[in-house]
Amino acid sequence: MLAEVVENLKNSETQTARWDAGPGDVECDLCSGGKRKAVKSCLMCLVSFCETHLKPHYEVPSWKKHKLIEASGNLQEKICSEHDKLVEIYCRTDQSFICYLCTMHEHRGHDTVAAAAERSEKQTQLKEEQMKFQQRIQEKQKKVQELKQAVNIIKLSARTAVDDSEKIFTETISSIEKKYSEMMDMIRDQEKAELSRPERLLEQLDQEISDLQGKVNELEQLSHTHDHIHFLQSFQSLGLSSVCEDSTSVTVNRLSLDGVRKSVSDLKKRFKEFIKIPQHDAAVKMILPSDPKSREDFLNYFCDLTLDPNTVNYYLILSERNKVVTVSETKQPYSDHPERFDSYEQVLSKESVCGRCYWEVEWNGVEMDISVSYKDMSRKGRGDECVFGCNNQSWSLECSSSSFCFWHNNNYINHKVPSSSRIGVYVDHSAGILSFYSVSDRMKLLHRVHTTFTQPLYAGFWIGDLFLAFLAKCTSPPGCSKQIKY
Repeated sequence: MLAEVVENLKNSETQTARWDAGPGDVECDLCSGGKRKAVKSCLMCLVSFCETHLKPHYEVPSWKKHKLIEASGNLQEKICSEHDKLVEIYCRTDQSFICYLCTMHEHRGHDTVAAAAERSEKQTQLKEEQMKFQQRIQEKQKKVQELKQAVNIIKLSARTAVDDSEKIFTETISSIEKKYSEMMDMIRDQEKAELSRPERLLEQLDQEISDLQGKVNELEQLSHTHDHIHFLQSFQSLGLSSVCEDSTSVTVNRLSLDGVRKSVSDLKKRFKEFIKIPQHDAAVKMILPSDPKSREDFLNYFCDLTLDPNTVNYYLILSERNKVVTVSETKQPYSDHPERFDSYEQVLSKESVCGRCYWEVEWNGVEMDISVSYKDMSRKGRGDECVFGCNNQSWSLECSSSSFCFWHNNNYINHKVPSSSRIGVYVDHSAGILSFYSVSDRMKLLHRVHTTFTQPLYAGFWIGDLFLAFLAKCTSPPGCSKQIKY
């Protein structure tokens, strides 16, 4: 019967529309000549079928029970190489795919489950991860909007400052030009007023000089006459005494411009003081988001950090998706890695910290360090260059049951304050601010650093006899749970 069906299908190939397989398509195993695109693969037959050759699986009763899947070019991978049976079981113990015979031999006693059931569970986890990623996208989109709003505010502030400055300088220049014109007019008016009297005196003196010159000429003529009677008569009529009197007193006051000079000098001094204003004082103050105050404000800058397995020390164990670290009594078989701390129980975050960033750490035990450091901090050996807080590459808050101690470049500051099991860390990278807070009913500042960060920062930890967890963003009050399950 099977041979008859196959023969009929081959005879019908020329009468059926052709769907030739293209690059990347799975080809039908039964098509002769030009291969058509397969639409299904049979896990019982281990053959891929086009629509025409697939019909018997829908028509022949014994074939209807075969398991069909989407067309696959790797059907052999779905067959157990050991027992030549269909792989349809998942071994959770060995994290491998097996057949039902494997459960009776090599995987006997292992935690096994049907592949479909495992898929269903993983599908649920996948949806949860998708939701988390969507939430992170929304949070980052919110930050993008906040930054765009801050950028717009900065641009608006700068544009307003430019317009105001231009208006002020235009008015100032116009006022100076007006004052200059008024001062020039005042000087000219004062000059004209002061010159009027001397000019009148000059005209009067010129006239008197002319009159005197006439008398001189008359006297010259008289001195040459030979008629004595005429000489005496003419001499008496000259009136020499009145002519010799100085009838004009010439007094010219100097033009005083001391007031003008003082006004101009004062204006010059004020202008010099104005142009001496340092650039950082005259700069426009940009309007940026204010520093966070409440825990709700800090959570707006929450960073979801994870620990980097390549940096973890051999006596530390990561768990909970690399968000929890514990101390191990035995050395772990980690591979040698250039970024791994080989001598101290330390670990760094995988993500860098830049811009404004906030995270919280919950811990218990005897002692631990919460740090931030540059990525190029040394990892190999037992020198200070490899210890958080003992070099200029890292900043560290040492936490114990009774106090806190801040370390940087091998210098420390003790803080005798009650212990807190939850520590908040806030970084404003561009502003050079690093702050540590005790998180309870309110944010209590433990220590703050003002410096200049020249590289991206990474969260770091030195672990004593304790567990440590990065906390996820939550709205419940602090202390509601010891660990957040992801």
